[in-house]
Amino acid sequence: MPRLHLGLFFTGVGPNLLWTRPDFASHTHIDTFVHVAQTLERGLFDAFFLGDGLRVRENRGSIHDLDVAGRPDAITQLAALAAATERIGLVATQNTTYNYPADLARRLSGLDRVSGGRAGWNIVTTDNAWTGENFRHGGWLAHERRYERAEQFVEAAKALWSAAPDEIVERDTDLVRLRAGGLGRSSPQGRPVLFQAGDSPGGRDLAARHADVVFSANTDYDKAAAYARDLRERLAAYGRPADAVRILPGASVVLGDTPAEAQERAHWIRDEQTTGPRALAYLEQFWGKDLSGYDPEGPLPDIDPTDAELDPSRGTIPIELRTGKLDRIRQWRELAAERNLSIRQLVVEISPLHPSFVGTPGQIADEWARFARDGVVDGFNILPQLLPGTVEDIVDRLVPELQERGLYRTAYEGTTLREHLSL
Repeated sequence: MPRLHLGLFFTGVGPNLLWTRPDFASHTHIDTFVHVAQTLERGLFDAFFLGDGLRVRENRGSIHDLDVAGRPDAITQLAALAAATERIGLVATQNTTYNYPADLARRLSGLDRVSGGRAGWNIVTTDNAWTGENFRHGGWLAHERRYERAEQFVEAAKALWSAAPDEIVERDTDLVRLRAGGLGRSSPQGRPVLFQAGDSPGGRDLAARHADVVFSANTDYDKAAAYARDLRERLAAYGRPADAVRILPGASVVLGDTPAEAQERAHWIRDEQTTGPRALAYLEQFWGKDLSGYDPEGPLPDIDPTDAELDPSRGTIPIELRTGKLDRIRQWRELAAERNLSIRQLVVEISPLHPSFVGTPGQIADEWARFARDGVVDGFNILPQLLPGTVEDIVDRLVPELQERGLYRTAYEGTTLREHLSL
């Protein structure tokens, strides 16, 4: 039976992680990060992934004040965690759209060196204009060109890592230009492990050409199997073996002593994630109007939305939601009327926050065994909802079930992230 690889993704912004109540852990204090990383290491996780944002989000032109702000820079934070841990991989989300290859490659190389070969780079892109304005670029790159720059950027970084310190690396393409000294081997693992998070055709191609590990949003078995087939076909097209890339879908887990308890807990989490103000802000994207005067526990807005489609330059909006909003709103009205749903209750139903796996530890371990046995995934990147609760639950209750089934390591067998992932 193949062994599963596990990571945990501490998101930068968004509603997945609960943080507003006084009894929830701070999302900015170093003690939270240290406790989480050390607990994951006790659970023999491959890596701790830190999300990162380059600007606070906006909603209809104003600061979106419903997310955590004030977290330290990801590489700085992970360098601190390198001193508080011994084995677990430390992966920084870093943007190729609004960074520069020579500078970022040097900083990632530094993290790899101080951690003794445990660093990874989660390669992401951005096309929203409000982030670009923070860098005097405005929108800068069209959505379809993000991955062109990302590919040129990654190729430049890899060249810098493989070149000797006295060697000059030069690139002169339409989206990346540099002339810099090589960085040489940074650590026992050679260079940081490359992670790629993107499900579009451009993202899949970037992963097939350069990534060591790829994230996906496919936790449904059939979709995960189709994704794996597609990625392996792309790997073959680029001359790479089928097992060159580890596939770790992002997955949220809710555990209970019984299936009913797990479902009840999942419902509570979704309710907590979808506060009244957040529900109104979500619908404002589609209505194109200020809805702050409406009661989130009341019926849907009785005013017509604007005709304009959602503006993708103002935030991270999935491709499938960028058109057809009037028909979507009509369907929401029908659903709300049929089930007598308030604004907040409707957003709970239609939001993408449904947990991926809900059940007892044994049930989820059995389900994951099928994924592993069939080669559909190589593991999962956990998206926690509660800290430290979700982490402690998985380490103390789910990991032993996986180990009992021969699905998971019982000890670290190496010291570097590359070794943990069997790359």
